[in-house]
This record gives sequence, C-alpha cells and structure tokens, in this order.
Amino acid sequence: MQRILDALNRNAERWALLVFYVMLVATMFIEVLRREILSYSSIWGEEIVRYSFIYLAWIGAAAAVRERGHIRIDVILEYVGPRVKALLYIFGDLVMFAVAVVAVIYSFETVLVSAKFGSVTHGLRISQVWFLLAVPIGFSLVIFRLIQSFLRDVSDLRHGRPVFEGDKLFD
Repeated sequence: MQRILDALNRNAERWALLVFYVMLVATMFIEVLRREILSYSSIWGEEIVRYSFIYLAWIGAAAAVRERGHIRIDVILEYVGPRVKALLYIFGDLVMFAVAVVAVIYSFETVLVSAKFGSVTHGLRISQVWFLLAVPIGFSLVIFRLIQSFLRDVSDLRHGRPVFEGDKLFD
C-alpha cells in the first residue's frame, strides 16, 4: 500500500496532466478534421478542449509547486546564506498558502451556486459543477503540495541541509 501511495505522490499530477493533454489534443485534432473535411464542427468539441485546458492549468500549478518550478524572482537568493534562503522559501510558501486557501473558499462558493441553480454547459449539456470544480481542486492540490514543501523546508532547515530549490529556468 505504501508503494502505491509513494507512486501517487510522485506521479499523480503527471498522469492527470497526461490524460487532460491527450483529451485536449485528440479532440482538437478531430474537430480540425471535421471542420476542414466535413465543413462541420461541434460545440461540444470546443467545450471539451476549453475545460481540458482549464484542468491542465490548475493541475499544472500544483505540479509546479511540487517541483518548485513556479515563476519567481530569485536574484536575491544568490546573495544570502542557506538559512536565510530557507526562511525566504518558507515565507513564500506561507504567503502562497494563504492565497490558495482564500481561492479555495471563494471558488467553492461559485461551485455551490452553480449546483444550486443547476447550470449546464451549452454543448455537452452536463452540469457545469464538474468544470467549475477545476479551480478548488487545483488550489486544494496546491495547498497539499505547499504543506509538503513547508515540511520539507523546515526539516532541511533543522538538519542544516540546503533547501530544495527545484530546477532553474535559465542557468
């Protein structure tokens, strides 16, 4: 059971991103063929692509937090010691955590309103709740990954190890 949980911890976002990306590309490919060959396109294809992209963005945000790959200005981190660097990362994670909690609360209100009034999508004619849930799900994953990051950074700080910095975009 522990192996399964470890595998999920390492790869959950990757698999979800793969599913939504394949769904996006396949649907877009089919819709382009339909439009060019049959001179016909469907409204549901556009919706699948749009909502797949939304889920990609929010799940990708959680994956970026896990790998510490989100955009940051780290010039100052080159000039401080490892202890200050760890404290700055912890501070940044705490600020992001507060923003994510607020985002979950307010985005979930939108989901509840949509569920209350029974709104459906135009083309697929299914409950819009499933697509509005992308934001609270994404931010919940971000919160989960921020907690993991916070615990890792505190442990590194206590044991005198260098803080995990993730991959740099430009070296």
